[in-house]
Order: sequence, then structure tokens, then C-alpha cells
Amino acid sequence: MTNFYSFNGTVTAISEFLTGQNDDGCYKLFTLENESGSIVNFVVSPSTYFVNHEMIRIGDRVTGYYDGDLPAILIYPPQYQAIVMVKENPNQNVKVSYFNNQLVSSDGQLRINLSPFTKMLLTNGQGFTRFPGNRDLIVIYGPSTKSIPAQTTPYQIIVLCKSN
Repeated sequence: MTNFYSFNGTVTAISEFLTGQNDDGCYKLFTLENESGSIVNFVVSPSTYFVNHEMIRIGDRVTGYYDGDLPAILIYPPQYQAIVMVKENPNQNVKVSYFNNQLVSSDGQLRINLSPFTKMLLTNGQGFTRFPGNRDLIVIYGPSTKSIPAQTTPYQIIVLCKSN
């Protein structure tokens, strides 16, 4: 179970992130600034999942998700390893969270109801055929109820399998 934290803002810079290894050019540093002027840097690696495989550019509004339990270096602006990046889209909502066996998010704010039309995929685009509960998920959905937790039938679920 990953303890997902997020930061939402406008991309103000995208630069190369040099690792000093043979993988230079494979990592990027995305700088985001929110409405109150707070700035966060996200290290984007080849394993960072981009919802809808969107190309991110300077000026885009995005949300970056990272593991809040991992140690972070004490620098300003803060720098986190991006797990998931979501480009803002007014036609969809996205929730990145651990969902329990009742399909309720770890913060208790969203419950998902599965339908035969809910597309379930792995991050590599292959189908996922098992029950998605008790896993870290990216849930892409439209309308939801105003109850607590809000309920929705998602369009798509991406299962974030652990790779060790």
C-alpha cells in the first residue's frame, strides 16, 4: 500500500535530470507552481505513469503523485519522485489511491462500483482480469454522487502493480 500525496500546479519548467549514469536523457525534472506560489520539483523517470499517455508541456496544469512515506531530500523547492502524472482534463476525474476490498479509497472519499464496461488495465496496457481491491489504483471517472464516500462507476482503472 502506497501512501499517495499529490501536488497540483502549472508546469513552469521541464529540464533534463542528470543521474551520472548511462541513463542520462531518460529522466526529466518537472517544476510545478500552484496558485499560492508554492513550487515543487518532480523527478520523472521511465517508470512514471502518465494518465492517457499525455505529453506534458510548459503551461499545462498537472497533478503529480508521489509516495509520501519515502524519504525526501531537504532542499527548496521540495523534490519528489513522480509515480503518476495527470494532465488536467475538465471531462474526467482521476483518483490515485489504495483501494480496500470494499473498493473504498484510503482517504475514505471515493467508492468505486464496477460494471462490465469498466476497462481494467495494467500500466503496460495489458488487460487486468482479477478483482482490483486491496491494490494501488489509478481510477478515471466522470460523475459521482455527492455522498461520503462519493460513489462512481469508473471508465477505466489502471492497476499499479509493485515491481521489485
